[in-house]
Amino acid sequence: MPKAYEVIADDLRRSIRAGERGPGDRLPSETDLARYYRRSVPTVQNALRLLSAEGLVDRRHGRGTFVRRPRTVAVRDNGRHQWEKDRARKAPAERAGTGATEHDTGLCQRDLVFHAQYREVSAPRDLADAFGVPVGTALLERTYRTHCATESAPFSLVTSYLVRDLIAANPALLDETNEPWPGGTQNQLYTVGVEVARVEERVTARPPAPEEARELDLPAGTPVLLLRKTSYDINDRVVDISDVTLPGDRTELLFTTPLERW
Repeated sequence: MPKAYEVIADDLRRSIRAGERGPGDRLPSETDLARYYRRSVPTVQNALRLLSAEGLVDRRHGRGTFVRRPRTVAVRDNGRHQWEKDRARKAPAERAGTGATEHDTGLCQRDLVFHAQYREVSAPRDLADAFGVPVGTALLERTYRTHCATESAPFSLVTSYLVRDLIAANPALLDETNEPWPGGTQNQLYTVGVEVARVEERVTARPPAPEEARELDLPAGTPVLLLRKTSYDINDRVVDISDVTLPGDRTELLFTTPLERW
């Protein structure tokens, strides 16, 4: 038998999903809900905590509880890498038309706010081993944050690494003001003669660190997905490593594997 707070949560959840309570609507006060459901205020509070953990409501101190606006979902499929490669040698105007975030979300450029920051770092042991270079080798570290213009939290937290000497022949690749770069990393590498041959992605999950939960504005109890993307060139050399932190409440990973005919 469901507990009293679960019954209350079920009824409120149903009303939200049925559209009876729209995004931004304020729920009745805890006292009014307790009176309506003929339960105690602590029981109502437990129901609201459950809905908050599910990302359906926002509880704002001193203001009340509000129906949460649905977040834009990003569907990250494994076909995105071939899609990016197919565009890498296209004309700038065509490459500038859309990027990976638009591909994943279905949004347009005008719907997005993009931020990039570059800095030079010395390769620690794990990245040096992954790139096959000495510890301390100069890397270009690039951090990216992109969010929908109507939302404040980014779709993901991205940190990408390139070996500086690999891309130094094109000074434009060292300048963050050239972002967002039409065609993304595969086109950037193409400008210095590098062709990406394969992309390896490893995904794990864990609870978010406090700063991750804060930046991604995650509901309580929501995990993050950690994706390490490693790109290899046609000589099987690692040319790009990206660490991507994805929010578990609005990310879908879609993998399609073609099978050979018998």
